Amino acid sequence: MKLAERFVLDALAYLLCVLSCLCFVGLKLVGSPYGRYASPRSAFRLPARAAWAMQELPSVAVPLFVCAGAASERLQRWPNRILLAMFLVHYAQRSLIFPFLIRGGKPMPLCLSVLAFMFCTYNSYLQSRYLSQYAVYADDWITDPRFITGFVLWLVGLLINIHSDHILRNLRKPGETGYKIPRGGLFEYISAANYFGEVVEWCGYALASWSIQGGAFALFTFCFLFTRAQHHHQWYLEKFEDYPKFRKIIIPFLF
Repeated sequence: MKLAERFVLDALAYLLCVLSCLCFVGLKLVGSPYGRYASPRSAFRLPARAAWAMQELPSVAVPLFVCAGAASERLQRWPNRILLAMFLVHYAQRSLIFPFLIRGGKPMPLCLSVLAFMFCTYNSYLQSRYLSQYAVYADDWITDPRFITGFVLWLVGLLINIHSDHILRNLRKPGETGYKIPRGGLFEYISAANYFGEVVEWCGYALASWSIQGGAFALFTFCFLFTRAQHHHQWYLEKFEDYPKFRKIIIPFLF
């Protein structure tokens, strides 16, 4: 039984790598009709706060259910505990705090929220089940350079993501409408500083976990957010004549 489930978890991770590539190609071809890009005629749209809370919540609820529903052997070890905590901290912030900070966000098409809900359920099961039952680390793994470097990248990425979202939320003063060019922080160098932070965060998690499960999640994050960042970058260039031409898309000095 254990070997069979471990095989399934590995298969799900490889499937996620395939889905990452398909997602990259699909979004390059058709884009993603969310937020400012969604058609006002789209049926069945959710308020931004409700959409964010609903679609991100499985990434907190599923790990808690997985760990409470069975003997979590591997969580007796600190590396597994810390890695799972890294995952939960991000999504606790995204599902329980971030939605209440949103100011007048655009409604989200229900179909996109359902797809995000399904992905979060899939990925949170994959990560939490692997870390709680099957991931084997030496007791000194938390002193390994890969773990330390990965944890630092995760923390830096988390802080960049939170700070960049703060900048975006405060672009407009009370009573103002319309769009503005983001200023400050890494937005001085890239168009999608919030996405850059999330990519760094999950690449750090993947390095610290040193697993195909973590690596597949990082790959999906990059493929998904890079295409969205390209869309944002092009929109800014077309919307604002004075948009800084030296800004990159998602990675400073590279893309």
